[in-house]
Amino acid sequence: MKLGIKGIRRVSVSAAVALTAGAVVAGGAFASQAQAAAPKPPTIVAKGGFVMNNGTGKTLFSKAADTRRSTGSTTKIMTARVVLAQKGLNLDSKVTIQKAYSDYIVSKGASSARLIVGDKVTVRQLMYGLMLPSGCDAAYALADKFGSGSTRAARVKSFIGKMNSTAKTLGLKNTHFDSFDGIGNGSNYSTPRDLTKLASSAMKYSTFRSVVKTKSTKQKVTTKSGGYRYMSWTNTNKLLGTYSGAIGVKTGSGPSAKYCLVFAATRKGKTVIGTVLTATSESTRTSDAKKLMDYGFKK
Repeated sequence: MKLGIKGIRRVSVSAAVALTAGAVVAGGAFASQAQAAAPKPPTIVAKGGFVMNNGTGKTLFSKAADTRRSTGSTTKIMTARVVLAQKGLNLDSKVTIQKAYSDYIVSKGASSARLIVGDKVTVRQLMYGLMLPSGCDAAYALADKFGSGSTRAARVKSFIGKMNSTAKTLGLKNTHFDSFDGIGNGSNYSTPRDLTKLASSAMKYSTFRSVVKTKSTKQKVTTKSGGYRYMSWTNTNKLLGTYSGAIGVKTGSGPSAKYCLVFAATRKGKTVIGTVLTATSESTRTSDAKKLMDYGFKK
């Protein structure tokens, strides 16, 4: 049987139509599978939440991410960030613990690194005291050391000014500090997005990364008499050791802040970093963070 040119064209067109139709069906099947595989965004208890890919800066989850809220001791991330940015910083320089720091802890009923008056503690050790047990006495010591002025009050004010200027430099438009430790006076606030950006910036410092991933530490400090004692500090961040790949960052709590957590984890070369603010309890802030990191790693 002979086929004319027209016949060949008709066969070719019919075959092309069949192939195209098959491709559309197959493509539709692949699209359906892709949609089915897309992870469902989690539901969290915290009033605000945010997660991003730390490598690309891409937003992975957002809930009231730009609503200003009290931050509790997550404020101390900025305290550490300001110290680490000091020119010519010597982490081994020593700071003598003053009575004012312990008096402050007592008057505020604040979380403490249990620093002892007269002891000489290095800046590096103060960073551990700041970030692990969330020592407000360590925060005060750092503000006094790295602020400028002839009086302690002036130095503290100067340090808080540095915290705010750093926030501005980092583009944190919904962040303001009125304290060095999170025990604010009504205008100490940030947002899940801003705190995540701040933590991402702080994590660029190797000292910060080393400190915030530490579960516990024992530090040898010099006493007033020239002897020495050991200070033991345990991290308040329960994600360390309980969540695979957890590398930080900082807990926070307070009457208006409720329970907060800035968190980060790395798996297979991917780091997700985020924040939950105003959770109802320690357990819900932890479970919220785990949900968000699980989701972030699937995205």
